[in-house]
Amino acid sequence: MSAVLRVLATVAGLVLVVASLPWLRGEDPAVTVLRVRFRQRGEDPGAVRALREQLDLAPDPVTGAARWLAAAARGDLGESWVSGQPVLERAQPAVAASATLAGCAIAVALALTTLALIGPVVRAARTGTATRPRLKVAAVTVAALPEVITGSLLVVALSVHLGLLPATGWHGWGSVVAPALALGVPAAGLLTRLLAGVLDQAVTEQWVTTWRANGVPTAPVARALARRVVGRGASQVAVVWVGMLGTAVAVEKVFSVPGVGSLAVRSALTQDVPVLQACLLAVVGLGLAGAGAALLLHRLLLVGATGRDDLGVTADASHGSPRVVVLVTVVLAALVLGGLPRDGGSSDLAARLAPPGVRHPLGADAVGHDLWGRVADATVRTVGLAVLVSVLALAVALLVGLAVRRLRVGAMDVLVTVPSTVVGMVVAAALGPGLLGACVAVAAVAWIPLAVHARGLVVEARGSGHVGAARRLGLGRARVGVVHLLPGVVGPLAQHALARLPLNAVAIAGLSFIGLGADPDAAELGAMLAEGLRYLEVAPWVVLVPGGVLLLLGVGAGAAGGVERRARRTTRLRRGAAASVGG
Repeated sequence: MSAVLRVLATVAGLVLVVASLPWLRGEDPAVTVLRVRFRQRGEDPGAVRALREQLDLAPDPVTGAARWLAAAARGDLGESWVSGQPVLERAQPAVAASATLAGCAIAVALALTTLALIGPVVRAARTGTATRPRLKVAAVTVAALPEVITGSLLVVALSVHLGLLPATGWHGWGSVVAPALALGVPAAGLLTRLLAGVLDQAVTEQWVTTWRANGVPTAPVARALARRVVGRGASQVAVVWVGMLGTAVAVEKVFSVPGVGSLAVRSALTQDVPVLQACLLAVVGLGLAGAGAALLLHRLLLVGATGRDDLGVTADASHGSPRVVVLVTVVLAALVLGGLPRDGGSSDLAARLAPPGVRHPLGADAVGHDLWGRVADATVRTVGLAVLVSVLALAVALLVGLAVRRLRVGAMDVLVTVPSTVVGMVVAAALGPGLLGACVAVAAVAWIPLAVHARGLVVEARGSGHVGAARRLGLGRARVGVVHLLPGVVGPLAQHALARLPLNAVAIAGLSFIGLGADPDAAELGAMLAEGLRYLEVAPWVVLVPGGVLLLLGVGAGAAGGVERRARRTTRLRRGAAASVGG
């Protein structure tokens, strides 16, 4: 099966999951509708039969999925289980709002990325040197900013203190600026990091050296480099676009944007499955549209000009800072160790929303909880769950990676772009909201980047001399895998899993923030942040304290970005040494 067919099969599988949503709970959809609309009726068999006939619900998931797909192809997405309103009437305004927000955000990201890379492109054309490390470090730091934290800071700065923009709502283009910045600024950091790596790769190509040696002026070389970067980086822009569609729901909540993400979360919480199906289908469609536009741009800029397709060329843009990792770890450890002895679970209404002071060094929340003690408990809970998720993801990635025979584009390369937020909505539709469901959703996508990494390590190891020698000696596949492949894969992969640990913690907190994770009154970072947004104007510390922890986790994840690159380089050196000894 070709790469295109494997990708199309994966996308079709995702659409099929969306079509099967009404049956993922393992109960008759008519029973779900009855419970949503008429809680007092219980499971009245007569009412269930009447609803099944009224909504024309299929008797089994296969027939139901086929009917839904056929109706969706005709533009009929059914009616809401809660209100009875046609789904399209509810979904279309939400899709339009999200498409507007995401379009403005990607425009912000591209504009900032262009400004950041103009200098490096001209410098590369003039001197033939790579991007300076400090630009990558700055880009990694910006990319690590959680969108919800960026949005909250923008509300405090631009709306509360300066009064330049509306704090919430969706009333004209003025309401678009702050949410677009909240989404676009971290995306700009990610794109700058990725495209700087593409530039470093392009400047090593032979034509650059030849042009410069023949005295070609800087401007034509810079234009050609820019063309290469844009063409080869188009696929990276598509990945960022898809991720942006998934993370926009948190920004929509901060700014009260009536987008498709907010509608999807409400639908998941109320079990309004037809509306949720429409929202997920819209996200998949917008993602495919962005990927298609990126592929077209790639072909126009590169294939049409050179006659060959090098879309598969990827940039090793990882760049980390061990000092920042150590600093973040020390600060978080001090915060947790200093806060755990404090009582963060007892409420004191007399200290309600108390500002930072002697009694409450980080302030108190809306019911008088000591924020230092409570955020310490929340950090332990969120990070502890992230550790379990990371260990599970590492185990799955090892199993999948060791089973790979050759390197090729497939399902993992598509699934790696699926945000945990989208999976969280599906899990909430099947299991209901909760912290367990949030962990399941994060684990469902956390193993994929590790498996992609493991796949590359295993394929590289299989081509080395010592593995070939072991095969020629007649060792079995299992022994070759355990003795010769696993030791060289598990170390770099464990380092990669450790680097992604803060990202998993932020993802769990993000699902709690939008209402798909922990209970609102739980000591969990995302839940605390969501609850604190109500009091942002009068007590900003209830947002800044848990938000600051999430910010540290995000920066720590970004600073650990060089782990995978160093691990891969170490593995290559180890393999080369082993091959030399074997020779």
